[in-house]
Amino acid sequence: MSASSKPQTALSVRERLLSAAGILFYNQGISATGIDMITAKAGVAKMSLYNNFSSKSDLVAAFIEARHQEWVDLYQLRLNNAHTPEERILAVFDAYADHAEFDYEKGFRGCGLLNAAAELTVGDKGREAVRRHKEEIERFLVQHLHEFRRTDGGLLSQETVDTTAEHLAFLLEGSFSRAGLEGNSNRVHQARRLAETILAAL
Repeated sequence: MSASSKPQTALSVRERLLSAAGILFYNQGISATGIDMITAKAGVAKMSLYNNFSSKSDLVAAFIEARHQEWVDLYQLRLNNAHTPEERILAVFDAYADHAEFDYEKGFRGCGLLNAAAELTVGDKGREAVRRHKEEIERFLVQHLHEFRRTDGGLLSQETVDTTAEHLAFLLEGSFSRAGLEGNSNRVHQARRLAETILAAL
């Protein structure tokens, strides 16, 4: 996770725990991260964790929600400078690149949400939260494609919108997986250029 913009001493106990958990979950995985490790990194007493989270599972759920909001905030920043449907679509790719370019403690290793979901059992609420996050991103693409104008000035059909959004989502997620393996955002930038080609052909 990105470093907080506030000094560690200015963070609430809950924020310190969530920040520490996010860093550890991302660096070494959820299963390998114990409660004692989280409280030690946060610099708080063990009881403080249970005063703020009912269980480790509750902390994992909060981590997933925080990670989701972190990306949404990045996307909103990109949207503020996007003035056309094409720019708003490409802003999704830009926000992914921004996430890959955070100052991670031990380097970028892919999507923190998918990494977390891979450790959770089928049906786990955390996995469902990750699925909803990815579906929301595809809905953003659908929304902006509905605003998109064809080269002849007309709007895209619903079938074209759905198919294109699916293609762009697969391109986005595939590039992010490769970016995680390579430890940088290069693949996401390449995917953005491919997305521009797809949009230009509509």
